[in-house]
Amino acid sequence: MALTDEAILKIKSMIRSGELRPGDRLPPEKELSEALGLSRSSLREAVKALEVIRVLDVRRGDGTYVTSLTPDLLLDAMSFVVDIHQDASVLELFEVRRLLEPAAAGLAAPRAAACDVEHLHGLLAQVHATTSVEDLVAHDQVFHRYIAELSGNAYLTSLLETLSSSTLRARVWRGLSEEGAVERTLTEHRAIVNALASGDAALAAAHATVHIDGVAGWLRRAMG
Repeated sequence: MALTDEAILKIKSMIRSGELRPGDRLPPEKELSEALGLSRSSLREAVKALEVIRVLDVRRGDGTYVTSLTPDLLLDAMSFVVDIHQDASVLELFEVRRLLEPAAAGLAAPRAAACDVEHLHGLLAQVHATTSVEDLVAHDQVFHRYIAELSGNAYLTSLLETLSSSTLRARVWRGLSEEGAVERTLTEHRAIVNALASGDAALAAAHATVHIDGVAGWLRRAMG
């Protein structure tokens, strides 16, 4: 089990046991990490993940609180995790993306003009080591949509847009739970852009395959 997942389970256990109640403020990071036997970095990532699914509320300059845990919030949190860890259809969506994303990149390679490559490099420059997971996933969406549009096939572009929207939650969770997700994504995106710049359709398709495989592989492991 990933350290972040372990940290999430320990915090959830505190909530279930009543040690942390709706509206309670979490103990200071150092105190809580020692109590749970976790590193502060693992605890920090767990808090971010639980904030995304609305179990925790991080108030800058004030502290981190358990949310109201009303049924609608809990239902949203539950569906978020179920989507990723139990619903095999999410993995099937990534398997379809693995077939179509390389095809789009291969079609885009001979069509990508210098201005297109420059635009893609500009997108990459907007992402850096401190980019949030949500911003990283938003960048990923824009990046892949642009390449799909370069393929010149409107039907393929539409299919990929639907697949991309349907796998957002899994991609956010991967960014939260896998160390180095920002750097890995940027490296793989740069490789795709460089292949497009050279006009090499086979190479662009290969790099797109590696990129999608990375997320699909993480998802398989997460589903256990």
